[in-house]
Amino acid sequence: MSIVVENLTKLYGSQLALDNVTFSVAKGEVLGLLGPNGAGKSTTMKILTGYLLANDGKAEICGLNVVKHPIETKRKTGYLPEHNPLYLDMFVREYLEFTGGIYGISSSTIKKRIEELIELTGLTAERKKKIGQLSKGYRQRVGLAQALIHDPEVLILDEPTTGLDPNQIVEIRNLIKEIGKSKTVILSTHIMQEVSAICNRAVIISKGKIVADRKIEELTSNLGSNKKLLLKFKQRYDYQWIKLLEGVLNVKSNGENGLAVETKLGLEDTLQAEIFTEAAKRNQILTGIEWEETNLESVFQDLTR
Repeated sequence: MSIVVENLTKLYGSQLALDNVTFSVAKGEVLGLLGPNGAGKSTTMKILTGYLLANDGKAEICGLNVVKHPIETKRKTGYLPEHNPLYLDMFVREYLEFTGGIYGISSSTIKKRIEELIELTGLTAERKKKIGQLSKGYRQRVGLAQALIHDPEVLILDEPTTGLDPNQIVEIRNLIKEIGKSKTVILSTHIMQEVSAICNRAVIISKGKIVADRKIEELTSNLGSNKKLLLKFKQRYDYQWIKLLEGVLNVKSNGENGLAVETKLGLEDTLQAEIFTEAAKRNQILTGIEWEETNLESVFQDLTR
């Protein structure tokens, strides 16, 4: 495994940020680390990169403990934090040469490596500019280039598309997908579309605990055990009878004269038929009825609510 996290626990004073978090990432895998704000995503990444120490548990990069082998694990890890720290007065090439020097890349190979990364990250047209002159999208590309300068085996990206416009988001996502073909990638985000577009597996964290660890298609197909039937009536009626039907777990308002009726998987057809029959008996006119589509966003909401 390229990344192993076992029973990771982190306290900020009396606040429990991570509670026995355990997961692993195989070589060549792109993992989405999901969760609401404050769930523990950034804390997990900072521990993996050696920026923070855990109170308990262990983290390994390519078989090396990040605490016992801090230098070796950093050599194997590329990191783009949420707030991309760049020297705005430096030129793009100058900055990449500077970061390459930090990793001890020889002067005989650094120029070739910089040219490779400029082409890979789409910085060719901006390579002679100062970083402070670049748009946020191009600054993110510079951040990715510096994370890759030493050709790491593992790439850790914390909210890499925050604040970008739609075109920039698509460009950065495509770039990460391309990089993911040869690297092990952990991508932290709370944007569900991003995970669906880039990742093949997701770990969902809520309040410091893992609530799901599945492949993307599994999360949206068979993780949930309930379904929601969305009803729309011609006018407002007394809906108490719906709550009494067999298999109904919950009933909530859903817009004007609308209801969301929750039931267990396997009871969909029976419940739908009962609602048609009972509504007709009461002369309550249904103008719309459909099953809510199960997508990553709805699964995420159910697991972290």
